[in-house]
Amino acid sequence: MGKNYLEKILKARVYDVAVESPLELAPALSKRLGNRLLLKREDLQAVFSFKLRGAYNKMAALPKKRLAKGVIAASAGNHAQGVALAAQRLGCRAVIVMPVTTPRIKVDAVAARGAEVVLHGDSYAEAYSRALRLKRRRGLAFVHPYDDPEVIAGQGTIGMEILRQHPGPLEAIFVPVGGGGLISGIAAYVKQVRPSIKIIGVEPVDAAAMQLSLKKKKRIKLDHVGLFADGVAVKEVGRETFRLCRRYVDEMVLVDTDEMCAAIKDVFEDTRVVLEPAGALSIAGAKAWVARHGARGKTLVAVASGANMNFDRLRFIAEEAELGEHREAVLAVTIPERPGSFRKFCATLGARNVTEFNYRIATLGSGTKTSQDAHVFVGVETLGRSQTARLVANLRRHGLKTLDLSDNEMAKSHVRHMVGGRAPAKNELLYRFEFPERPGALMRFLDNMRGGWNISLFHYRNHGADYGRVLVGMQVPKADMPQFRVVLRKLGYPYFDETRNPAYRLFLA
Repeated sequence: MGKNYLEKILKARVYDVAVESPLELAPALSKRLGNRLLLKREDLQAVFSFKLRGAYNKMAALPKKRLAKGVIAASAGNHAQGVALAAQRLGCRAVIVMPVTTPRIKVDAVAARGAEVVLHGDSYAEAYSRALRLKRRRGLAFVHPYDDPEVIAGQGTIGMEILRQHPGPLEAIFVPVGGGGLISGIAAYVKQVRPSIKIIGVEPVDAAAMQLSLKKKKRIKLDHVGLFADGVAVKEVGRETFRLCRRYVDEMVLVDTDEMCAAIKDVFEDTRVVLEPAGALSIAGAKAWVARHGARGKTLVAVASGANMNFDRLRFIAEEAELGEHREAVLAVTIPERPGSFRKFCATLGARNVTEFNYRIATLGSGTKTSQDAHVFVGVETLGRSQTARLVANLRRHGLKTLDLSDNEMAKSHVRHMVGGRAPAKNELLYRFEFPERPGALMRFLDNMRGGWNISLFHYRNHGADYGRVLVGMQVPKADMPQFRVVLRKLGYPYFDETRNPAYRLFLA
């Protein structure tokens, strides 16, 4: 079967729409990593993503009579644009079903290429189901985003180009993984031609469908996937892609949101191009792999898979990038509220740049034993995790109770914007939600809450993604807890219980 894919990739028809993207050195990042990191610049394609390769190869292989009836696809972005461009070049009709949460910029980009856009559902799964119904009703050919041999072969031309562009020693190729079409195609080619090269897949920690499936040796469907890297937010990998990955992929690497943001900044500093989160996934993975294995002097390739970035996300990415590179520490420090204590705290911090500073006075104890402390939320520039650890140890050594919140998602997304307010809310529960960015999402939440359940805290934050981050405090009687849990499950919004989060206890409870 591997030889069959080799032939398919060699014969793939992609260059009617795609260019042979350059393989470029990332000089500054390479120097920092102590390895040569080459970027395969798929962000330079006509639709700013590799997706047009597989879409065009699939559609060009369709019989003329079938192509004449038109094609249909389900996608929230890059695959949609690839299918629309391919249909434009081949002169056929294209229908694209997109979730109603899809940002307007992506919808407009697809429509601008002449495709009919159908908005349906909150998620890719709902859009996919709608696309299958329309396919049967209208007699259209379905173009799958990843689980199709012709699509896989089209993406595999990237592997062919990499080996042609760099015939010298090559340690590993890092590839972003969603449904698995891109890594399957690259791996099927590379492992047939130069099997010594490692093929390493990279996924977000909150959308690790392939990593878990490979570990369990069967396809696993995730209950929930994080949406920050929306280009790889897939709950279940493809059947054929899983088969190929089991055979050819050497290793999987997981990275978090902060690391993706740091990788976006790294690539920008070397190229002045802003990749989308999924587009920078492989670069983040390469950095994590180098740190884990202590690799030095190796030549590595990372596929920069796309640059369809929403401008509104840049604010959030800029904030998170320093944390992802561990160049900012976020700390909670308790200092005694008495003259001179603030000066002592600043002196203990030393000659460091403070990125933010918030504090809230808190009364502790009761009666004659009452004492007052100030809870300080502080951001400090550092040179990495080891320096953060030394800073925390030094503060504690000087008698200052210190908590490192640099990896605390709730603290970074919500608490840092809320320090300064407290309320005597008894029996308060705290939950973090991801609301779909569409009209009615909040009302649906409120309509499901019973009249006797009081909302004691509400903080909403959007960073240009397809969902908003919401922190909700609820006062629910203990007798109602079973029903409350049922409501949370039926609501269908991803949620996380933060009631015991130390940042909440220190600054908001």
